[in-house]
Amino acid sequence: MDAELEFAILPSTTGKQLFDQIVKTIGLRETWFFGLQYQDSKGFSTWLKLNKRVTAQDVRRENPLLIKFRAKFYPEDVAEELIQEATQRLFFLQVKEGILNDDIYCPPETAVLLASYSVQTKHGDYKKDYHFPGYLSRDKLLPQRVLEQHKLNKEQWENRIKVWHEEHKGVLREDAMVEYLKIAQDLEMYGVNYFSIKNKKGSELWLGVDDFVFYAPRLRINKRILALCMGNHDLYMRRRKPDTIEVQQMKAQAREEKTKRQMEKALLESEKKKRENAEKETEKIARETMELIGRLKQIEEETKKAQKELDERSRRALELEKERKFAQEEAERLEKERRAAEDAKAALLQQSESQMKNQENLATELTSKISLLEDVKQKDDDTKRWQKRVDLDRAIEVLNAKVISVHIQDSVQGDHDETDESSAEASAELTSPGMVRDRSEEERMTEAQKNERLQKHLKALSTELASARDDSKNTPNDLIHAENVKAGRDKYRTLRQIRQGNTKQRIDEFESM
Repeated sequence: MDAELEFAILPSTTGKQLFDQIVKTIGLRETWFFGLQYQDSKGFSTWLKLNKRVTAQDVRRENPLLIKFRAKFYPEDVAEELIQEATQRLFFLQVKEGILNDDIYCPPETAVLLASYSVQTKHGDYKKDYHFPGYLSRDKLLPQRVLEQHKLNKEQWENRIKVWHEEHKGVLREDAMVEYLKIAQDLEMYGVNYFSIKNKKGSELWLGVDDFVFYAPRLRINKRILALCMGNHDLYMRRRKPDTIEVQQMKAQAREEKTKRQMEKALLESEKKKRENAEKETEKIARETMELIGRLKQIEEETKKAQKELDERSRRALELEKERKFAQEEAERLEKERRAAEDAKAALLQQSESQMKNQENLATELTSKISLLEDVKQKDDDTKRWQKRVDLDRAIEVLNAKVISVHIQDSVQGDHDETDESSAEASAELTSPGMVRDRSEEERMTEAQKNERLQKHLKALSTELASARDDSKNTPNDLIHAENVKAGRDKYRTLRQIRQGNTKQRIDEFESM
């Protein structure tokens, strides 16, 4: 189903020898479910007889000869009867192929649910950062009938499948295959081989086999139906007998493998959680580090700015100091000149008598000197006021420098404190000694009936899809399914109904169809 094998056989090779070679190659031990299928010379699908030579049967004379390894008989309960993972995978692939090819009728809402399990089997858990929109665009997940019956595009179908896929988080791929089969086994056409037949009235029917008379257009079909009846009967009895040693061993091995997978899953989840926690802690530390680095840069910038202002103030203070010294020197010079002027005045007074003749010139000179002295005094007063202003500016600068120093120390200390032909009749009596009258299958419930939450989800999805459904494209199977749902019938209720009454009543009912 997902691989091709090529074998060289001799003219004397029997079907059993070829079958054994195949199951040995693929490592399959639950061989009683399977058979080899081929197309005969007239194009009909036929099961290879294992007790006869391959070349002696009605196979096509071609090389290579195409033979399919397929499930011939189906279990009543896949969860209980399919033991090996290899067997489960083969059934999963065949049932999935039958549903997608519409050989097994599947309602739209159930098809979406099955598609989600198929996606889980292939892709594993849904991851938003890995499974981007369009990740299902290359996968065939729904029957073409369902796509044509609804006015939905690929993105809308993908969104509906994705919703279910997200809910399967934590489900192993092997368990997803089993869940797929558990849902599929409740479908009406699951595990049923249909044959086109006629009853005595000539009505064309599709046969679901039981022990009564029917007519088929080809003799070979009668024998084929009889062989399937006998095989299903043998498998029915096998289920109701105690398990053989081989089956018990396989079940024990399967349980061990399942337990091992669960332990590995738990360990993987634990390691995954630890890694996620470590990544979160690392991200937190990195974020805090970046925040601290940012704050440190901010403090450094503020410090540089404060230092720049301090340097500017120091430069200004030096300039003022130079100006003060210059003013002081100028004041001293003026003071000397003033004293000299006073001395000159005294000398002039002493010489007043002797210089009376030059009194007018002297008066003019004295007036000039007095004016000069007043200018000197004015400059002296200005110098004193300038000196007071310089002293006051220096005191303010020293005080501001001390305040800035204390602010920077407090800021730095605060930062350090934060841390998946002719007609003829054929009949056979299917009996078995000591037959167990176990009809537990009549009391079974569908998977949806067991799971109330699943039933609600399927009902909601069915209602949603009904609004986009094109009823003009309904197939006969769709109409039959709708009638069964409306009447509240499923495959297990039908089984109980057809077993009611005696054989004559069932034959009369069949002949009246």
